[in-house]
Amino acid sequence: MSHPDYERAFQYALERLEHGLAPEFVYHNVGHTRDDVVPAAERLADIAGVFGESLELLQTAAYYHDIGFVEHYAGHEEIGVRIAAEVLPRFGYDSRQVQVVCDIIWVTRLPQTPHTPLEELVADADLDVLGRDDFWIRNQALRTEKAACGVTMSDRGWYNSQLELLREHHYFTASARKLRDAGKQQHIEQLRMLIEKYA
Repeated sequence: MSHPDYERAFQYALERLEHGLAPEFVYHNVGHTRDDVVPAAERLADIAGVFGESLELLQTAAYYHDIGFVEHYAGHEEIGVRIAAEVLPRFGYDSRQVQVVCDIIWVTRLPQTPHTPLEELVADADLDVLGRDDFWIRNQALRTEKAACGVTMSDRGWYNSQLELLREHHYFTASARKLRDAGKQQHIEQLRMLIEKYA
């Protein structure tokens, strides 16, 4: 069994995100990874009793899940898989470990289709914000970022797209549902009210 240098691998991802992202990435920035997705993944993993190598591979995927944005906005998951496959062996990850991480990164694409418990945990962590109290702040940051990358919508169009996302989304783990479903339902109701204003 390979014993990677996890801390150096994590630091590499954070440094690439901190120094490699264009300034318009006000949502998918280093803070999204470091302060949102990684802690959410660790919290869900703790509740699920995930530890040891499984936890460290989950953490690796959380750190690398958006690293593809350093090269391009569209298709960033595919780019992220390529970057992870290139750099993780430098930190002592063997081919099996790299494959586990890459499979988890792929699962963050929408619509999410996880096949393993680790994939479910990172999928839920990536969209943890949908049920959090800071949803509206982060949602505005996402809209600003998309506009800077050429995707602009009217207020009504944006709220409709977000309502559709929240309605179609479901958390895969029981712990994420317990923590975030109620908040997500509140946001669905608030979005409905906003859309009615434009009817």
